[in-house]
Amino acid sequence: MEEAINKAGALIEALSYIRKFKNRIVVVKLGGSLMESDHSQRDLLTDVVFMATVGMRPILVHGGGKSISAAMTEAGIEPEFIQGRRYTDERTLAIAEHVLVQKINRTIVDTINELGVKALGMHSRSSCVLFAEKTHLQGPQGRKIDIGLVGEVTEVNAHLLQVLCHDGTIPVIAPIALDRSGGKLNVNADSAAGRVAAAVQADKLVMMSDTHGIYQDRKDPNSRLSRLNRVQVNQLVDNGIIAGGMLPKVQACLTALEGGVGRTHIIDGSFPHSLLLEIYTDKGIGTLITKE
Repeated sequence: MEEAINKAGALIEALSYIRKFKNRIVVVKLGGSLMESDHSQRDLLTDVVFMATVGMRPILVHGGGKSISAAMTEAGIEPEFIQGRRYTDERTLAIAEHVLVQKINRTIVDTINELGVKALGMHSRSSCVLFAEKTHLQGPQGRKIDIGLVGEVTEVNAHLLQVLCHDGTIPVIAPIALDRSGGKLNVNADSAAGRVAAAVQADKLVMMSDTHGIYQDRKDPNSRLSRLNRVQVNQLVDNGIIAGGMLPKVQACLTALEGGVGRTHIIDGSFPHSLLLEIYTDKGIGTLITKE
């Protein structure tokens, strides 16, 4: 009986959030270790289906870096990274596109459809919604470093995404973009998620990470920062506390906030029901980042 009462209490707590976010768009970026586990991925997608069923309008953006590296190794190609960005030649791009579109994107779409909600893959081999320009990295003395067929998202087909959302369809976006001439560019999935959230004026951006959020001390599990604003985030970046793989996630959050998104979150996708706990409960479990 006590367990049943607790479940009823959780539903009542969620009710105000369900009402608040009805018909609101939330962009969820899927990445990290959960992309390597079919079980974890299905559990997370079940949570996404719950969100759609109670009236929220999710958009998914996914990565797949580890799977791309594995496929390259299998093909006899050694992945090359420059300042943390994958060098992408024609062969690497072909492998990345195959993994992201034919394997990861298709699996996500098929799983959501199996769970009873419509989903549609948005990618370079069908309806692409990401458009980009080739980018370079900054080297010593301002020298530009060429990293191949890699781009930064400059435009998003927000109208198409909004139409699909309001039709009850979940768009699932793979991070391969088109340039002005119709060529394809590999783009960072975190960065793409921030651009998408800003373009569609999402209510929230949720970055699914391999950690429970941002920590004051990465070695101290009790130092998680539950809420930060833009100024505090920039200070942590300047102090080197936010670095490495967390940096592009935080930068994506800042891009979204500058674009008018209300709130952004960084949470651990491997924690059971972390997405629902962050959105539909009073406390949440990750790091909330706001503009002010």
